[in-house]
Amino acid sequence: MTPQADCTADTAGGLTFDVALPEAAERWDAALLLHEDDPVEDAVRLPLVPSGPRLMRAVLPSTVPLGEGRWKVSLAVGEEPPRRVAPGRNDLRSLVARVPRTGRTWLGVRIPYRTRQGNLALRAWQRWPHAEAHELRVADNSLTVRGRLYGATARPEAALLARTCAGGGSAAPVAEVPLVSVDGEEFTAVLPLRSLPVPEGDADGGWLLWLRPAEGEEPVRIARILDDIPDKRRVIRYPAVPLGDAGGALRPCYTSDNDLAVRLER
Repeated sequence: MTPQADCTADTAGGLTFDVALPEAAERWDAALLLHEDDPVEDAVRLPLVPSGPRLMRAVLPSTVPLGEGRWKVSLAVGEEPPRRVAPGRNDLRSLVARVPRTGRTWLGVRIPYRTRQGNLALRAWQRWPHAEAHELRVADNSLTVRGRLYGATARPEAALLARTCAGGGSAAPVAEVPLVSVDGEEFTAVLPLRSLPVPEGDADGGWLLWLRPAEGEEPVRIARILDDIPDKRRVIRYPAVPLGDAGGALRPCYTSDNDLAVRLER
C-alpha cells in the first residue's frame, strides 16, 4: 500500500507532513526523504516522529534552505528501499497572499503538488531579491504590471526589462521601459507589447520580464510565487495582443517556473 501524507503550510512558509504509518510507530529510523533524482541521492532527510495513534509527523521548517527545483517525496524505513509517497489532504491557506517576514536575507517558497503519476512532490523556489507580480492587466496593446520588490529598493531610474527566454539572465534586454510608479517596495510598469522585436518568418519567440531596481544594479526576475499554485501556465490565461499584418499575437503568461513572460503565438 502506498503511504499517503497530509500536508499543512504555516504562515512562515514551513510545511508539516502527517503520515498514517502504524507499522513504524515505534521506530526511530523512519523518515521522509526530499530528493531531486532517482535513485535517491543527496536527499534532505526529515525524521518521522509519533504524533498520535497510528500517525507519524515530519516537519520542513521555513529556515531550512531547499534548492530551487522540483523535489520528490519518499518514505524510508530502516534498510527498506525508499517508497514514493502519495498526496493526501493539503491545507495551504496560509500560502495565499503570503507576505515574507521582514529581516530575511533569502526567500524560500515550497508548494506541495500531485505529479502526473499521482505522487507527492514539492515545487521549491529560493530567491533574493525577488519581484512579486501582484496584478496584471492587458489593455490598449500594453501590459500593466503591479507588484512588490523584496530585498531591494526601486529607485526613480528603475526599469522593466524584456529579455529573450533563450538567452535567460545573460541576454541583453530587447526592450526597456521606465517604471511609471515607485512607492517604496511597490512598483507599477507598463510595457507596450508591440515594442517587442518579433522574429521574422516562422521563428518562435518569447521574453522573460525583469525589474532593474536602479542603474548599475543586477535585474531581478519578476514572478508570482507567493501563493498556493505551483504551476500557473495551465491555470491563468491573459488576453493576447494581435500583431496585425505581421501575423500572430503576443500573450503575457507565466512559465513553468512561474516567471512572468510574454509568448509569441503564431
